[in-house]
Amino acid sequence: MEKRTLGTGLEVSAMGLGCMGMSEFYGGQDEHEAMATIQRALDLGVTLLDTADMYGVGRNEELIGRAIRGRRGKVILATKFGQVRGEDRSYRGINGKPEYVRQCCEASLRRLGVEVIDLYYQHRVDPDTPIEDTVGAMAELVKQGKVRYLGLSEAAPKTIERAHAVHPITALQTEYSLWSREPEDEILPTVRELGIGFVPYSPLGRGFLTGRIKSVNDLEPGDWRRTAPRFQGENFEKNLRLVDEINAIAKDKRCTPSQLALAWVLAQGDDIVPIPGTKHRKYLEENVGALKVTLTDDDLDRIDRVLPVGVAAGERYVAQGMRMVNR
Repeated sequence: MEKRTLGTGLEVSAMGLGCMGMSEFYGGQDEHEAMATIQRALDLGVTLLDTADMYGVGRNEELIGRAIRGRRGKVILATKFGQVRGEDRSYRGINGKPEYVRQCCEASLRRLGVEVIDLYYQHRVDPDTPIEDTVGAMAELVKQGKVRYLGLSEAAPKTIERAHAVHPITALQTEYSLWSREPEDEILPTVRELGIGFVPYSPLGRGFLTGRIKSVNDLEPGDWRRTAPRFQGENFEKNLRLVDEINAIAKDKRCTPSQLALAWVLAQGDDIVPIPGTKHRKYLEENVGALKVTLTDDDLDRIDRVLPVGVAAGERYVAQGMRMVNR
């Protein structure tokens, strides 16, 4: 497995595993298959596992804790805090207050069953708490040996700069894929100037770029994508035509559409570590196969022509969700 370095010293596999869908959001769950998927990822050399305290309201962290028992030394654990939910899974807002940061860290350590979190992210920026206060509290966790490295998710360039001035930020996590290329404008230049690694989530466009979703009815009942703007009506039909372009290029490269989409993200720089999510071993193995796909300059030029920045129809989230990103 190829290795890449986030920030100034966190070495991880070139591709991580997003674990969110194993516990919530993408339809039904199969804990046995989820556990097997995590363990298979470790067998394949994937070291970076990504979760958050809000996924399944803590249940995703508990799942990962069970899956890595006895194999902690092979894992770089990344989790997040800041999006507040009730036990009934209701959404209650964002909290970046120092005391809440400390409480969340203790709870995540307990659920994961570990003594230290390798990479601790603020999941969304709290507009009511100065970023300096939040990152200051996170820095205290580093001093206490409870966290090794710090990260931010969906933060704006100025916020990243302010946070980095308090304590080095190792990674920024933001959505990035062939249909979400907005980070190329300001986010990527900012993190590269500061020496911060970039961790794209949803590098497969929430599964759309795999070519396996032909209709919204292909999504399970309860799958949140049924309400996502890019999966609605005319947007859906326009985005299907983008997938046709991906399919054509993938056929020429003798790889799957998923592998092409991931190979493109990987080709954007060796400071980038995508975390495609899956809850099935077969898709995990397909995704890891993207590391063997080499894109030439001509391939990249062709992709740029048919999938330029801003090509996707529809916003990434509904209006409320869009207000919480890039701030």
